[in-house]
Amino acid sequence: MLCNQDAINRVKTMQIIPAIDLLDGQCVRLHQGDYEKVTQFNKDPIEQALKWQEQGAKRLHLVDLDGAKTGQPINDKSVRAITKSLEIPVQLGGGVRSIDRAEELLSFGVDRVILGTIAIENPALVKELARSNPGRIIVGIDAKEGKVATHGWIEKSNISANELARTFNGEGIAAIISTDISTDGAMNGPNIAALKEMATASDVPVIASGGVCCIADLIALQSLKAFGLEAVIIGRALYDGAIDLQEAIKVMSNNHLQDSAPKGPFIA
Repeated sequence: MLCNQDAINRVKTMQIIPAIDLLDGQCVRLHQGDYEKVTQFNKDPIEQALKWQEQGAKRLHLVDLDGAKTGQPINDKSVRAITKSLEIPVQLGGGVRSIDRAEELLSFGVDRVILGTIAIENPALVKELARSNPGRIIVGIDAKEGKVATHGWIEKSNISANELARTFNGEGIAAIISTDISTDGAMNGPNIAALKEMATASDVPVIASGGVCCIADLIALQSLKAFGLEAVIIGRALYDGAIDLQEAIKVMSNNHLQDSAPKGPFIA
């Protein structure tokens, strides 16, 4: 299958996006989406967001875990404070299941809104939002064993992750965030094969999420730039100290300068 050349052309240096997962107003991480396996990293998510900005992050990834699980906007106070405090753009996902909610988050100063569960339950709504907010709507596809999981990863559907990605081709979304639940928080490396399949299926850039545990994983992901992978979200590896954000940004920038991949169409 030929990869979409427009998506490929948009991918220059692969961006590293630090993640902050919000639960009860605090910065935490879940192990493979399990709400019973929570590790708290910082009671002050604003402080943590400023830290990532100071270390060179060009974008921040926020996840409202309470919103993803219950649909209730429990963390809006923290979201507002973070977007007000930062100079870099913020993207947010978790519990965004209506046009009103998406537009409310955009009014808070969120740069991009990520839609997950609703992308399966009401894809027409996602397409409508993408048309009315060009460049500001991302589809989050969280998968386990190739099938899409919804409602904060609590429910597993029978829909193929790659099939879902294809349904949004040509609909004006900004990107797809591809998360392999089995790798998220496990520190065992990303699922390169699944990411390649997703990037090939999508006609917009793909953002990788889950499993990155060392600089070598980031360099390995560079091979997928040719297929439209534009960024990688990192959470636990940054908090545990396995990856230093400043070093990672420097390494990825230098690796880009050495990249000699061909620029024409690629065959998957």
